[in-house]
Amino acid sequence: MELLWEVAGWAGAATILSAFLSVSMGWVKAGRAFQTANLVGACAFILNGAFHEAWPSVVTNAAWFLISAVSLLRMRRTRGTSAPDAPPVQLPGVPDTTGQLAVVDPARAACTAPAGHAAQPGAVAA
Repeated sequence: MELLWEVAGWAGAATILSAFLSVSMGWVKAGRAFQTANLVGACAFILNGAFHEAWPSVVTNAAWFLISAVSLLRMRRTRGTSAPDAPPVQLPGVPDTTGQLAVVDPARAACTAPAGHAAQPGAVAA
């Protein structure tokens, strides 16, 4: 029976570390799969910690479990309410200000113009 609790602890560690690695490397987003892996891993750590009477570990992983459970419940509740990856709406007649603008100082532009080309005041560098 002791082997079962040891396997649970190592499986929990592998699950949580794999989830963390996957999110950190950008292989998956911190969504349902990540939170589910954290929830399962925390459960396994709780079992292992309780067997070894490692109460600080049990309390920490109980908090980890609750955070993951609440996160999953919130994701479930907001599943159909909005589309998080929806493109932004561009209203007609309203300029798009999300792009990058090049700001050029006209005095500096005159100094850095290529030979044979006169820099025009107010010109934007490409």
